[in-house]
Amino acid sequence: MEYYKLPYCQPDHIVSSAENLGEVLRGDRIFNSLYQIQMRLDERCKVVCRVIALTPPQVKTIHEAIEYEYRVNMILDNLPAAEVRQHLDETGAPIVDETTGQPRKYYERGFPVGVKVSESEDGPHRFYINNHARFTILYHRDADTDLARIVGFEVEPASVRHEYDRWDDSAPRLKTCAGNADEPHPLGESPQIVAAGEEIVFTYDVVFKSSPVRWASRWDTYLQTQDREIHWFSVVNSAMILLFLSGMVAMIMIRTLRRDITQYNQLETVEETAEETGWKLVHGDVFRPPPAPGALSVCIGTGSQLLGMTFVTMIFAVLGFLSPANRGGLMTAMLMLFVFMGVINGYVTGRMLRGFALTDWQGHTLKTALAFPSVVFAVVFALNLLVWGRRSAAAVPFGTLVALLLLWGAIHTPLVYVGSYFGFKTTPPETPVRTNKIPRQVPPQPWYMSPWFSALVGGVLPFGAVFIELFFILTSMWLHQTYYIFGILFLVYLILVLTCAEITIVLCYFQLCGEDYRWWWRSFFTSGSSALYVFMYSAFYFATKLDITRTVPTVMYFCYMGLLSLGFLMITGTVGFVSCLGFVRAIYGSVKID
Repeated sequence: MEYYKLPYCQPDHIVSSAENLGEVLRGDRIFNSLYQIQMRLDERCKVVCRVIALTPPQVKTIHEAIEYEYRVNMILDNLPAAEVRQHLDETGAPIVDETTGQPRKYYERGFPVGVKVSESEDGPHRFYINNHARFTILYHRDADTDLARIVGFEVEPASVRHEYDRWDDSAPRLKTCAGNADEPHPLGESPQIVAAGEEIVFTYDVVFKSSPVRWASRWDTYLQTQDREIHWFSVVNSAMILLFLSGMVAMIMIRTLRRDITQYNQLETVEETAEETGWKLVHGDVFRPPPAPGALSVCIGTGSQLLGMTFVTMIFAVLGFLSPANRGGLMTAMLMLFVFMGVINGYVTGRMLRGFALTDWQGHTLKTALAFPSVVFAVVFALNLLVWGRRSAAAVPFGTLVALLLLWGAIHTPLVYVGSYFGFKTTPPETPVRTNKIPRQVPPQPWYMSPWFSALVGGVLPFGAVFIELFFILTSMWLHQTYYIFGILFLVYLILVLTCAEITIVLCYFQLCGEDYRWWWRSFFTSGSSALYVFMYSAFYFATKLDITRTVPTVMYFCYMGLLSLGFLMITGTVGFVSCLGFVRAIYGSVKID
């Protein structure tokens, strides 16, 4: 919701700040205000303006904002205003920092519009607006000069029903501001109720405090979370899953496969059919093209594009190029990288089409250029219509939609065609074994080797490797907290990739031992099924952590999480498919087959 949609004090000329693409897509709308602050000048109970009489529509808007727990966001020197919170231990006592000896604190962005009070559960509700703010501005003073830089912007809201004898626009004097200036809030005890005809006077205090925090470290407090140790537990949990899978893969590759290949290559006197067992029996069908090879090529190409986008984005984030001070920088970087990674999408798709001996590379290239972006754009546009209807600041302007279409049509699609052209022109790698003309009949499989069961089992471990970190990602997305532990996220991401590769190889080996050579699509969905668990976890998170009751936010949540799960399917499915393809080529290239 835009700030001035509520009846706050407005300047004569509202100026909107220039915003990048990421800020616009996030719904950030930044305007100028009437709050005036002089550096290192403390002020007390300074009047911003007076709203003479609230109208019923204004009262309804404020009531809704308080009811749904909207928060006021302000920016000073590119630092967001934040309420101070303290880290607590299991007993509820504040945790003291060992280096400073002070209670360890963290910030919660913004401050509530107001509070709702009811004398009883069934009684009427009263709404009070926070019309007074006490700004505590932390600054770091240079040791050699008198120069200072702002390193913190803390706010403490209050609801005050201001009183005065006679209102003077040039120099208003309020009786409720009398008292000791050192008190946190030397104001009246009566809060400002929100009702039709009520008069509201908006005021603020300014307090400057010296801080040992240097300007280069001023974002550290904003980025601290109350559960820092849990992130490392997430890494350890994921690493244990990876070690378990690595042990299974090592056992298969070193013990079972090496023994089978050695015995098979040493047998020369016995008939071939008598010696072939298990996975060696299907060597004539294992590279037979799957059903819908074009669709599989499109999925693998899209997954490669998303894999490259996420990998490069996290590399930039780990190196510190995506600072939280650059609002919208992360989303802008992801969007632009997705567009330019279209060349990888086209190259992978074209190379797979050549490997499947498909000739219509132009048609399939158009599909891979339109498939995933069209789904995303259709969902975002439909949600945008709903948000427009609610007159929300999260609605993407028409000009931005046109810019996205131009990025899609003028840059992304040509890059996909360029990559597909070069990928299709490459010579495909030769298969290590020849494919029989007549397909081999697949014997009946036990229930635990059915495609659906195998996929559901295969998705558990990749999801288990990331679900702890997924909680913090969802919290940063939907509870407006800053996520910036990209080092740990990058470790979890690498563990996820290795886990997807290893679980797919293990289940693919069991499938081939059962003389089932239909591994192409199953390898994609084995690890890709973890996206189903991601979506189910997002539904659990919605039910347990979020307090959303209205229809439009609910639809937005599940649609965006559906898109996130779809992208997760493409990434994990591609990793599983590529790993299985390399595994199959390796084992069948190691046996001597006439």
